[in-house]
Amino acid sequence: MTRIFSGVKPTGHLTLGNYLGAVRRWVEADQYRGEALFGIVDLHALTVEHDPARVRRLSRQAATLLLAAGLEPGRCVIYVQSHVDEHVRLSYLLECTASDGELRRMIQYKEKGAKARAAGEGVRVSLLTYPVLMAADILAYETDEVPVGEDQAQHVELARDLAVRFNQRYGHTFTVPRATLPPVAARVMDLRDPTSKMGKSRQGGAGVIHLLDEPEVVRRKVMRAVTDSGREGGYDREASPGPANLLDVLAACEGADPVALAGRYTSYMALKRDVAEAVVELLRPVRERHARLAADPGQVDAVLRQGAERARAMARPVVDRAYRNIGLLPAG
Repeated sequence: MTRIFSGVKPTGHLTLGNYLGAVRRWVEADQYRGEALFGIVDLHALTVEHDPARVRRLSRQAATLLLAAGLEPGRCVIYVQSHVDEHVRLSYLLECTASDGELRRMIQYKEKGAKARAAGEGVRVSLLTYPVLMAADILAYETDEVPVGEDQAQHVELARDLAVRFNQRYGHTFTVPRATLPPVAARVMDLRDPTSKMGKSRQGGAGVIHLLDEPEVVRRKVMRAVTDSGREGGYDREASPGPANLLDVLAACEGADPVALAGRYTSYMALKRDVAEAVVELLRPVRERHARLAADPGQVDAVLRQGAERARAMARPVVDRAYRNIGLLPAG
Protein backbone atom coordinates (compact mmCIF):
# COMPACT_ATOMS: atom_id res chain seq x y z
CA MET A 1 0.00 0.00 0.00
CA THR A 2 1.26 3.47 -0.89
CA ARG A 3 2.63 5.39 2.10
CA ILE A 4 1.89 9.14 1.97
CA PHE A 5 3.32 11.87 4.21
CA SER A 6 2.61 15.58 4.36
CA GLY A 7 2.67 18.23 7.05
CA VAL A 8 1.59 21.70 8.01
CA LYS A 9 3.80 24.19 9.85
CA PRO A 10 2.13 26.15 12.68
CA THR A 11 3.53 29.56 11.77
CA GLY A 12 0.20 31.23 11.07
CA HIS A 13 -3.53 30.64 10.73
CA LEU A 14 -4.37 28.21 7.93
CA THR A 15 -5.57 29.93 4.78
CA LEU A 16 -7.82 29.32 1.80
CA GLY A 17 -4.61 28.69 -0.13
CA ASN A 18 -3.63 25.91 2.30
CA TYR A 19 -7.10 24.40 2.01
CA LEU A 20 -7.48 24.47 -1.79
CA GLY A 21 -3.82 23.71 -2.46
CA ALA A 22 -3.31 20.84 -0.01
CA VAL A 23 -5.81 20.06 2.75
CA ARG A 24 -8.81 19.40 0.50
CA ARG A 25 -6.72 16.97 -1.52
CA TRP A 26 -5.66 15.18 1.68
CA VAL A 27 -9.31 14.92 2.73
CA GLU A 28 -10.86 13.91 -0.60
CA ALA A 29 -8.12 11.68 -2.00
CA ASP A 30 -4.95 10.97 -0.06
CA GLN A 31 -6.46 9.56 3.14
CA TYR A 32 -8.40 7.01 1.06
CA ARG A 33 -5.77 5.78 -1.37
CA GLY A 34 -2.97 4.67 0.95
CA GLU A 35 -1.46 4.76 4.42
CA ALA A 36 -1.41 8.50 5.02
CA LEU A 37 0.31 10.49 7.76
CA PHE A 38 -0.33 14.19 8.33
CA GLY A 39 1.94 15.93 10.80
CA ILE A 40 1.75 19.26 12.58
CA VAL A 41 5.46 19.98 12.06
CA ASP A 42 5.93 22.27 15.04
CA LEU A 43 9.72 21.89 15.22
CA HIS A 44 9.97 23.70 11.88
CA ALA A 45 8.30 26.74 13.45
CA LEU A 46 11.35 27.26 15.68
CA THR A 47 13.79 28.18 12.92
CA VAL A 48 12.95 31.90 13.20
CA GLU A 49 11.94 34.26 15.99
CA HIS A 50 8.67 33.03 17.49
CA ASP A 51 6.31 33.32 20.44
CA PRO A 52 6.21 29.95 22.28
CA ALA A 53 2.58 30.37 23.37
CA ARG A 54 1.55 31.19 19.82
CA VAL A 55 3.27 28.08 18.42
CA ARG A 56 1.38 25.91 20.91
CA ARG A 57 -1.91 27.66 20.13
CA LEU A 58 -1.46 27.40 16.36
CA SER A 59 -0.40 23.75 16.63
CA ARG A 60 -3.67 22.86 18.36
CA GLN A 61 -5.66 25.03 15.97
CA ALA A 62 -4.06 23.35 12.94
CA ALA A 63 -4.87 19.89 14.29
CA THR A 64 -8.45 20.94 15.00
CA LEU A 65 -8.83 22.41 11.51
CA LEU A 66 -7.51 19.24 9.84
CA LEU A 67 -10.18 17.27 11.67
CA ALA A 68 -12.81 19.90 10.86
CA ALA A 69 -11.83 19.76 7.18
CA GLY A 70 -12.60 16.04 7.12
CA LEU A 71 -9.48 14.03 7.93
CA GLU A 72 -10.59 10.88 9.74
CA PRO A 73 -8.32 9.43 12.47
CA GLY A 74 -9.58 5.95 11.59
CA ARG A 75 -8.28 6.33 8.03
CA CYS A 76 -5.07 8.30 8.55
CA VAL A 77 -2.54 9.30 11.20
CA ILE A 78 -2.76 12.85 12.55
CA TYR A 79 -0.04 13.79 15.04
CA VAL A 80 2.34 16.47 16.27
CA GLN A 81 5.94 16.14 15.08
CA SER A 82 7.57 16.92 18.44
CA HIS A 83 5.58 14.09 20.05
CA VAL A 84 7.55 11.54 17.99
CA ASP A 85 11.23 11.46 18.97
CA GLU A 86 12.23 9.52 15.86
CA HIS A 87 12.13 12.71 13.77
CA VAL A 88 14.99 14.28 15.73
CA ARG A 89 16.84 10.98 16.16
CA LEU A 90 16.97 10.49 12.41
CA SER A 91 17.67 14.12 11.61
CA TYR A 92 21.18 14.01 13.09
CA LEU A 93 22.11 10.93 11.05
CA LEU A 94 20.97 12.73 7.92
CA GLU A 95 22.96 15.82 8.89
CA CYS A 96 25.96 13.48 8.87
CA THR A 97 24.97 12.52 5.31
CA ALA A 98 24.16 15.97 3.88
CA SER A 99 26.72 18.54 2.74
CA ASP A 100 27.00 22.19 3.69
CA GLY A 101 26.82 23.24 0.05
CA GLU A 102 23.55 21.55 -0.79
CA LEU A 103 21.87 23.05 2.28
CA ARG A 104 23.09 26.57 1.49
CA ARG A 105 21.58 26.21 -1.99
CA MET A 106 18.08 25.78 -0.58
CA ILE A 107 15.89 28.64 -1.85
CA GLN A 108 14.06 29.19 1.44
CA TYR A 109 17.35 29.43 3.35
CA LYS A 110 18.57 32.09 0.93
CA GLU A 111 15.34 34.08 1.10
CA LYS A 112 14.71 33.86 4.85
CA GLY A 113 18.39 34.29 5.68
CA ALA A 114 18.58 37.44 3.57
CA LYS A 115 15.42 38.78 5.21
CA ALA A 116 16.83 38.16 8.70
CA ARG A 117 20.13 39.83 7.86
CA ALA A 118 18.34 42.83 6.37
CA ALA A 119 16.42 43.19 9.64
CA GLY A 120 19.68 43.07 11.60
CA GLU A 121 18.86 39.68 13.07
CA GLY A 122 21.06 36.62 13.34
CA VAL A 123 20.38 33.59 11.16
CA ARG A 124 19.75 30.47 13.23
CA VAL A 125 21.64 27.29 12.38
CA SER A 126 18.28 25.51 12.35
CA LEU A 127 17.21 27.62 9.35
CA LEU A 128 20.10 26.03 7.45
CA THR A 129 19.51 22.49 8.69
CA TYR A 130 15.72 22.26 8.83
CA PRO A 131 15.49 20.76 5.30
CA VAL A 132 17.36 17.79 6.78
CA LEU A 133 14.73 17.53 9.52
CA MET A 134 12.11 17.68 6.78
CA ALA A 135 13.89 14.81 5.05
CA ALA A 136 13.80 12.88 8.35
CA ASP A 137 10.04 13.58 8.59
CA ILE A 138 9.63 11.87 5.23
CA LEU A 139 12.18 9.05 5.39
CA ALA A 140 11.28 7.86 8.89
CA TYR A 141 7.99 6.46 7.57
CA GLU A 142 9.21 4.70 4.41
CA THR A 143 7.19 7.30 2.51
CA ASP A 144 6.41 6.69 -1.15
CA GLU A 145 4.68 9.99 -1.97
CA VAL A 146 4.88 13.53 -0.59
CA PRO A 147 2.08 15.85 -1.81
CA VAL A 148 3.69 19.30 -1.95
CA GLY A 149 3.49 22.60 -3.77
CA GLU A 150 6.17 23.64 -6.21
CA ASP A 151 7.89 25.75 -3.54
CA GLN A 152 8.57 22.62 -1.45
CA ALA A 153 9.59 20.28 -4.27
CA GLN A 154 13.28 21.16 -3.74
CA HIS A 155 13.07 19.78 -0.19
CA VAL A 156 11.67 16.47 -1.42
CA GLU A 157 14.54 16.28 -3.89
CA LEU A 158 16.95 16.68 -0.96
CA ALA A 159 15.18 13.84 0.86
CA ARG A 160 15.57 11.67 -2.23
CA ASP A 161 19.27 12.52 -2.54
CA LEU A 162 19.93 11.77 1.13
CA ALA A 163 18.04 8.47 0.97
CA VAL A 164 20.01 7.32 -2.06
CA ARG A 165 23.35 8.44 -0.57
CA PHE A 166 22.67 6.78 2.79
CA ASN A 167 21.56 3.56 1.08
CA GLN A 168 24.69 3.50 -1.09
CA ARG A 169 27.06 4.11 1.84
CA TYR A 170 25.48 1.99 4.55
CA GLY A 171 23.19 -0.51 2.87
CA HIS A 172 19.54 -0.31 1.97
CA THR A 173 17.73 1.61 4.71
CA PHE A 174 15.22 4.06 3.25
CA THR A 175 12.48 4.10 0.65
CA VAL A 176 13.23 6.81 -1.92
CA PRO A 177 10.18 9.10 -1.96
CA ARG A 178 8.72 11.13 -4.81
CA ALA A 179 6.94 14.48 -4.81
CA THR A 180 3.38 14.68 -6.15
CA LEU A 181 2.35 18.16 -7.23
CA PRO A 182 -1.20 19.54 -6.99
CA PRO A 183 -3.06 20.87 -10.06
CA VAL A 184 -1.87 24.30 -11.16
CA ALA A 185 -5.35 25.75 -10.54
CA ALA A 186 -5.05 24.93 -6.83
CA ARG A 187 -2.33 27.57 -6.42
CA VAL A 188 -4.05 30.50 -4.71
CA MET A 189 -2.40 33.90 -4.76
CA ASP A 190 -2.66 36.83 -2.36
CA LEU A 191 -5.75 38.91 -3.18
CA ARG A 192 -3.86 42.19 -2.72
CA ASP A 193 -0.63 41.00 -4.36
CA PRO A 194 -1.61 38.35 -6.95
CA THR A 195 2.01 37.74 -7.94
CA SER A 196 2.70 36.22 -4.48
CA LYS A 197 1.30 33.05 -2.95
CA MET A 198 -1.43 33.37 -0.32
CA GLY A 199 0.74 32.38 2.64
CA LYS A 200 -0.21 32.06 6.30
CA SER A 201 3.00 33.86 7.36
CA ARG A 202 2.43 37.00 5.27
CA GLN A 203 2.34 40.23 7.23
CA GLY A 204 -0.85 42.29 7.31
CA GLY A 205 -3.19 39.69 5.90
CA ALA A 206 -5.44 42.06 3.89
CA GLY A 207 -5.14 39.74 0.89
CA VAL A 208 -5.19 36.48 2.84
CA ILE A 209 -8.39 34.58 3.60
CA HIS A 210 -8.06 32.47 6.74
CA LEU A 211 -10.19 29.38 7.25
CA LEU A 212 -11.67 30.84 10.42
CA ASP A 213 -12.44 34.28 9.00
CA GLU A 214 -16.05 35.32 9.60
CA PRO A 215 -18.21 35.49 6.42
CA GLU A 216 -18.26 39.30 6.43
CA VAL A 217 -14.47 39.38 6.69
CA VAL A 218 -14.19 37.00 3.73
CA ARG A 219 -16.57 39.16 1.67
CA ARG A 220 -14.68 42.34 2.54
CA LYS A 221 -11.30 40.87 1.58
CA VAL A 222 -12.60 39.51 -1.74
CA MET A 223 -14.36 42.76 -2.66
CA ARG A 224 -11.08 44.60 -2.05
CA ALA A 225 -9.06 42.23 -4.22
CA VAL A 226 -6.79 43.78 -6.84
CA THR A 227 -8.14 43.71 -10.40
CA ASP A 228 -7.31 45.61 -13.60
CA SER A 229 -8.09 49.15 -14.62
CA GLY A 230 -8.35 48.16 -18.28
CA ARG A 231 -10.85 46.04 -20.21
CA GLU A 232 -12.76 43.52 -18.13
CA GLY A 233 -13.20 39.90 -19.18
CA GLY A 234 -11.05 36.92 -20.18
CA TYR A 235 -8.51 34.79 -18.32
CA ASP A 236 -4.84 35.74 -18.57
CA ARG A 237 -2.61 34.93 -15.60
CA GLU A 238 0.35 36.88 -17.03
CA ALA A 239 -1.40 40.05 -18.18
CA SER A 240 -4.18 40.10 -15.56
CA PRO A 241 -3.01 38.15 -12.50
CA GLY A 242 -5.65 39.62 -10.17
CA PRO A 243 -8.76 38.61 -12.13
CA ALA A 244 -7.14 35.29 -13.06
CA ASN A 245 -6.56 34.55 -9.38
CA LEU A 246 -10.23 35.24 -8.60
CA LEU A 247 -11.27 32.94 -11.45
CA ASP A 248 -8.90 30.25 -10.17
CA VAL A 249 -10.45 30.49 -6.70
CA LEU A 250 -13.99 30.31 -8.09
CA ALA A 251 -13.03 27.39 -10.33
CA ALA A 252 -11.51 25.51 -7.39
CA CYS A 253 -14.64 26.13 -5.29
CA GLU A 254 -17.01 24.97 -8.04
CA GLY A 255 -14.87 22.27 -9.67
CA ALA A 256 -14.96 24.21 -12.94
CA ASP A 257 -12.52 25.50 -15.57
CA PRO A 258 -11.34 29.09 -14.97
CA VAL A 259 -11.16 29.87 -18.70
CA ALA A 260 -14.75 28.77 -19.18
CA LEU A 261 -15.84 30.73 -16.11
CA ALA A 262 -14.29 33.90 -17.51
CA GLY A 263 -16.93 33.93 -20.23
CA ARG A 264 -19.64 34.48 -17.63
CA TYR A 265 -18.38 37.86 -16.54
CA THR A 266 -18.23 41.31 -18.06
CA SER A 267 -17.90 42.95 -14.63
CA TYR A 268 -15.23 42.45 -11.98
CA MET A 269 -17.77 43.44 -9.34
CA ALA A 270 -20.00 40.51 -10.30
CA LEU A 271 -17.01 38.18 -10.32
CA LYS A 272 -15.97 39.32 -6.85
CA ARG A 273 -19.49 38.84 -5.47
CA ASP A 274 -19.64 35.27 -6.79
CA VAL A 275 -16.16 34.46 -5.50
CA ALA A 276 -16.99 35.84 -2.07
CA GLU A 277 -20.18 33.78 -1.76
CA ALA A 278 -18.50 30.63 -3.09
CA VAL A 279 -15.69 30.91 -0.54
CA VAL A 280 -18.09 31.64 2.33
CA GLU A 281 -20.12 28.52 1.50
CA LEU A 282 -17.00 26.39 0.99
CA LEU A 283 -15.64 27.30 4.41
CA ARG A 284 -18.93 27.31 6.32
CA PRO A 285 -18.92 23.58 7.26
CA VAL A 286 -15.23 23.73 8.22
CA ARG A 287 -15.84 26.66 10.56
CA GLU A 288 -18.88 24.97 12.10
CA ARG A 289 -17.06 21.68 12.74
CA HIS A 290 -14.07 23.58 14.11
CA ALA A 291 -16.30 25.34 16.63
CA ARG A 292 -17.67 21.99 17.87
CA LEU A 293 -14.23 20.42 18.15
CA ALA A 294 -12.70 23.48 19.84
CA ALA A 295 -15.40 23.19 22.52
CA ASP A 296 -14.13 19.70 23.35
CA PRO A 297 -10.30 19.92 23.40
CA GLY A 298 -10.05 16.51 25.05
CA GLN A 299 -11.24 14.92 21.81
CA VAL A 300 -8.45 16.59 19.82
CA ASP A 301 -5.88 15.64 22.49
CA ALA A 302 -6.96 12.00 22.24
CA VAL A 303 -6.58 12.03 18.45
CA LEU A 304 -3.08 13.51 18.70
CA ARG A 305 -2.04 11.09 21.44
CA GLN A 306 -3.21 8.06 19.46
CA GLY A 307 -1.70 9.48 16.28
CA ALA A 308 1.71 9.89 17.95
CA GLU A 309 1.58 6.30 19.19
CA ARG A 310 0.83 5.02 15.69
CA ALA A 311 3.50 7.25 14.13
CA ARG A 312 6.15 6.06 16.63
CA ALA A 313 5.32 2.43 15.90
CA MET A 314 5.80 3.05 12.18
CA ALA A 315 8.98 5.14 12.45
CA ARG A 316 10.94 3.37 15.19
CA PRO A 317 11.95 0.24 13.19
CA VAL A 318 13.15 2.42 10.31
CA VAL A 319 15.19 4.74 12.53
CA ASP A 320 16.61 1.83 14.56
CA ARG A 321 17.72 0.24 11.28
CA ALA A 322 19.40 3.51 10.25
CA TYR A 323 21.26 3.67 13.59
CA ARG A 324 22.44 0.10 13.17
CA ASN A 325 23.46 0.49 9.52
CA ILE A 326 25.47 3.69 10.09
CA GLY A 327 27.53 1.94 12.76
CA LEU A 328 26.08 2.86 16.15
CA LEU A 329 26.14 0.34 18.96
CA PRO A 330 22.64 -0.86 19.91
CA ALA A 331 21.41 0.05 23.39
CA GLY A 332 21.50 -2.82 25.92
